Amino acid sequence: MKRGELYRVAHPSPLEPKRSRVFVVVSRQVVVDSRFSTVICAPVYTAYDGLATQVPVGPDEGLKHDSSIHCDGLVSLPKSVLTDFTGTLPPEKVDALNQALRVALDIPDQLQR
Repeated sequence: MKRGELYRVAHPSPLEPKRSRVFVVVSRQVVVDSRFSTVICAPVYTAYDGLATQVPVGPDEGLKHDSSIHCDGLVSLPKSVLTDFTGTLPPEKVDALNQALRVALDIPDQLQR
């Protein structure tokens, strides 16, 4: 498992209306590789509102539809549910994900110190 990989998770939450949802791993790689049983993930939705906290993704990343990663909805998921590999973000999408996470968490860019 690597940061930036997408996985389809069946029944991720009792509140989730869909049977499954795709999530992208956003935890830093040292945590992913550690003995910890959970990782932080961002959900993928088919809706894209053009927000700075959303990253557009689609068939190029292994999805069936144009969608977007929603960095305002971060969740902790057990590694054990991340088994249905869907795809991997290319480097430019990881850069966009990093920027969206900075916006979602209100972390200033390094150049704005």
